[in-house]
Amino acid sequence: MAKIKIAQYWGAGCGGCDVAMLDIDEKILGVAEMADIAFWPIAVDTKLSEVEAMPDGYITATFYNGAVRNSENEHVAKLLRKKSALIVSFGSCACFGGIPGLANITTAKDVLEYVYTKTFSSDQKNAKEKVYPQTLTHTKDGDIDLPTLYDTVLTLDQVIDVDYYMPGCPPTTNLINDFLGVVEKHVKEGVPLPPKGTVIASQKTLCDECKRKREVKSITELHLPFEIDIDPDKCMIEQGVICLGPATRAGCGAKCLNANQPCRGCMGPTAQVLDQGGSMLSALASVFKIGDKESQMNEEDILKIMSQVKDPLGTFYSYTLPKSIIKRVVKERGPRKKEEAKA
Repeated sequence: MAKIKIAQYWGAGCGGCDVAMLDIDEKILGVAEMADIAFWPIAVDTKLSEVEAMPDGYITATFYNGAVRNSENEHVAKLLRKKSALIVSFGSCACFGGIPGLANITTAKDVLEYVYTKTFSSDQKNAKEKVYPQTLTHTKDGDIDLPTLYDTVLTLDQVIDVDYYMPGCPPTTNLINDFLGVVEKHVKEGVPLPPKGTVIASQKTLCDECKRKREVKSITELHLPFEIDIDPDKCMIEQGVICLGPATRAGCGAKCLNANQPCRGCMGPTAQVLDQGGSMLSALASVFKIGDKESQMNEEDILKIMSQVKDPLGTFYSYTLPKSIIKRVVKERGPRKKEEAKA
């Protein structure tokens, strides 16, 4: 039996997804038995030019992790799409934008200005002269070509067609093993692959996977995790700690909750949820006790509740801002023309 070809690429992310692939223990031997690595920058020395020379569809499956943050990320994503039969959006950053996606609250120009002119640098001369990295620099030894930093952080499926999604920060070993098992059976036994677009995770919410007891139906205040002694057996939300479990897909084994920390939402929303942050806001509002009737909640009450939420954007959209309804902050460029206002 001929071996299949697999690839792994690291886009805008922390690199944890690459490590997660190595954490599957003895399963890695099964992968080595059925597959050759065609491209994996941190593991093998395959040049990008070699990938470009591969026939279209040569790679059986590519695991692309990280968001699309710059021109190199986009170029490699499109190249691997062309050279791969299957593309797996691997990890929260590829699936939803992840932590890098929070950069959508600003612009590339503001990011570069802050990093290269406003933060402390040992090279004070460059900081004073505001020297920025250039996309193309000519030197006596040749040209240095750097990627262009984009204003908007994109998810993988906002750039290319994606076959499967495996969320998580990083994806857990059980999810990786499950998917590799499916691929192995497909290769060896001809078992059909899951339908295109399948999310390799549970279809339930994390609350369905969580073993904590739920009793109280209302709360009066919110706390950050370090501000109280969290009861390890009681629902986080009922203790006033924001936990994104009600709006987050299960499949991770509730690892954060088992470590007595609230869910931050890295598995993304379930199929029934359009916007994870909006769904969580709705869930949180439903447990706040403000009077006996919903009609008694006035604007002042709502503002009082929201003022207790530290960093609302980072709380409700920590992993999913680029995939949300909001997507990014939009700055007005100036007053609109009368014709535009009438349209």
